[in-house]
Amino acid sequence: MNDYIKSDLYRYYGSCDAKTFIKALIKNNTFRFQCAFRLCNDNGIRKIIGMMMWKLSKTKQSIQIPKETKVGYGLYIGHGGPVIVNPTAIIGNNVNLSQFTTIGSNHNHAAVIGNNTYIGPNVCVVENVTIGSNVTIGAGSIVTKDIPDNATAAGNYAKVINYNNPGRYVRNRWSCDSE
Repeated sequence: MNDYIKSDLYRYYGSCDAKTFIKALIKNNTFRFQCAFRLCNDNGIRKIIGMMMWKLSKTKQSIQIPKETKVGYGLYIGHGGPVIVNPTAIIGNNVNLSQFTTIGSNHNHAAVIGNNTYIGPNVCVVENVTIGSNVTIGAGSIVTKDIPDNATAAGNYAKVINYNNPGRYVRNRWSCDSE
């Protein structure tokens, strides 16, 4: 099991042992999709296994994260999606993507999302914006401008509403020191 899969497993279950991995692989469609995604970006036999898993995945209909997308350690997709991400997006470590999240672009330069960021349900991140680290984006927000580090932003169009305890919904953070 590669470090990316371990980090995703840890984000979901707070553990990354073999028993938890097997249980998650059998019972959690979202985690199974993430395993296929991670293995497709690996090497050798793992890549071949990932490609087979990718082809067989039924979750691709509700989670659309292209194999080319750069995603850091510890991705957590809440409630199994649906989630749509542009292949040019860059997603940092320990990011939560809630249901009905869209990260898109019409001009092939999607968002860059920092580490330890929580994106609430029904959020649209539009075009080439930067969302900092330790950020919370409130439900139903439309992000069209950069959001600085350590901020909580919400609204249509999203704007910073405070700097009080952002990113608090990111649980079971994977420490990149354990890579």
